[in-house]
Amino acid sequence: MPVNAGIEYGKAEQEYLQADTPEEKLQCLQKMLSLCPKHKSSEKLQKQIKTKIAKLKDSVKKSAKKGSYQKISFKKEGAALICIVGTTNSGKSTLLNKLTNANAKIADYPFTTKKPVQGILDYKGIKLQIVEIPAIIENFHKTELGPSLLAVIKQSDLIILTFNTPEEKKILDKELANISIKRIIYNEEEEFEEKIWNSLDIIKVYTKQPGKPRDYPPVALKKGATIQDLAEIVHKDFVKNFKYARVTGKSVKFENMRCGLDHILSDEDTVEFHTK
Repeated sequence: MPVNAGIEYGKAEQEYLQADTPEEKLQCLQKMLSLCPKHKSSEKLQKQIKTKIAKLKDSVKKSAKKGSYQKISFKKEGAALICIVGTTNSGKSTLLNKLTNANAKIADYPFTTKKPVQGILDYKGIKLQIVEIPAIIENFHKTELGPSLLAVIKQSDLIILTFNTPEEKKILDKELANISIKRIIYNEEEEFEEKIWNSLDIIKVYTKQPGKPRDYPPVALKKGATIQDLAEIVHKDFVKNFKYARVTGKSVKFENMRCGLDHILSDEDTVEFHTK
């Protein structure tokens, strides 16, 4: 570190040394250049940084032309896929660990997460897959992992955004501009599990046998689903042998209301099937 460069420059230099990919190193070098003292004694250092930036930009550009992107195989699990998408050190891993059984690495330096990390959120018996995406930076789509990670995000049912400043929010909006999936912003003061659930396009419905308590766990269905949709999931013969169902919950006017296959269900409904 040059004389009188300052503490912030020193931190940026450490971030550069810890960065792995060319894109991460490029971002750190640009930060170092902005923090480098602007006087004659530091001209040599500025030139060295600019040379490194030019070489890295050229390397990234050549990789993009060759299409040398890493592919990421990813398996969807649970009733919904939710991606945590944010900038460096914006609390992505902390949120993942808070919501799920994951044990994502947390550190006070950038780019701690190198590949997607996933966990499962159990929300009242419904399994929701939560995936932390590595930090989003400018021109993310041109990075080595960018296209594959954006493909994972496009598979999701909901995006949770984390960022530190309005400027970082602009970066996220720009990089996600071509992805039209619903987004919510993380707020640690909110009942966030409930907010996630209410933001998804799914409901949970309980089944029961006559004269017995309702079954657990519930069944996850798309909003607007009918008793027929539920029957097809519960048992292959339920639709063919269906007589009627008794429903208790928000979708009916009174408890144990008799309904047909075309009845539209609501969240938290309980359905008792009666078959031939």
